Amino acid sequence: MKTEKIGIVGSGLIGRAWSMLFASVGYKVMLYDILPEQLTSALEYVDLELHRLEQQGLLRGHLSAEQQFQCIKTTTDMQEMTMGALFIQECIPERIEWKKSLYQQLDDILEEQTIVSSSTSTFMPSLFSHGLKHRHNILVSHPLNPPYYIPLVEIVPAPWTSPKAIEFTKQLMLEIKQKPVTLKREVLGFATNRIQYAILNEIWHLVDKDILTVADIDAVMTQGLGLRYALLGPLETAHLNADGIADYVQRFGDEIHKVSETYDPIPRMESGSTLDKIAQQCEEMVPKAELSARRKERDEFLIKLGALKKEFEK
Repeated sequence: MKTEKIGIVGSGLIGRAWSMLFASVGYKVMLYDILPEQLTSALEYVDLELHRLEQQGLLRGHLSAEQQFQCIKTTTDMQEMTMGALFIQECIPERIEWKKSLYQQLDDILEEQTIVSSSTSTFMPSLFSHGLKHRHNILVSHPLNPPYYIPLVEIVPAPWTSPKAIEFTKQLMLEIKQKPVTLKREVLGFATNRIQYAILNEIWHLVDKDILTVADIDAVMTQGLGLRYALLGPLETAHLNADGIADYVQRFGDEIHKVSETYDPIPRMESGSTLDKIAQQCEEMVPKAELSARRKERDEFLIKLGALKKEFEK
């Protein structure tokens, strides 16, 4: 059990997951929200989830579920949350005006040592830290959903984020057994979404042209590329598929260029017949009434995959 305090702003699913991660190594966690009923619901969820994981032998850390749960307290008082905090993880909805307002409020009450990190997957940290007194201690730590089961965290600094804040955040993520990658500078979409969106763009065209169905495209990932990428990234995959990456590019670089030249312009996805087609096929694969059950299956699979990876990497 630790004496240091971690603040969490926002008690939705991401805030709850971060609370569990920090509690897993014994930090004193203070979960803040403006609605008392939301905090009550969050505590009930965390209590059940920690004990469920313990029963299944999947609880992270060396403390018991009850010990971890006792690490987490709640408050509707922002100043109480910030007081003495070593680190604050912000998890409010993706509304830039809300984030700007929150960071302005925090800037007036933050203590000098406190680093503030956003869970945003959308906004570069400079957008909400510009002009603040404590901007050198503000950055992004973007988790993948669900954070408790997917360890990757993207650390994204603003141009003025201090190296000390970046390194502290990286070490904190490692301590709670997440896998941080640090971007050298902020870029729209960070890394994960830039790669993910490139895939979605090409998928959109393949469905639009009736080359593949939604189910077939998902099979390309789950029965093909995804099996590789669960262990090897795309660069190591290329490295192993030839006599090293340089040899791979010499062999296939011309083909890669020719195929890439055939890519269509970036599609607009918000409406249109292609969206209707994809939505219909996704609904056939997983009806909306079954989304919750399918998410549970996803989480259980990720837990088992994570355990397998740990065993393989020993």
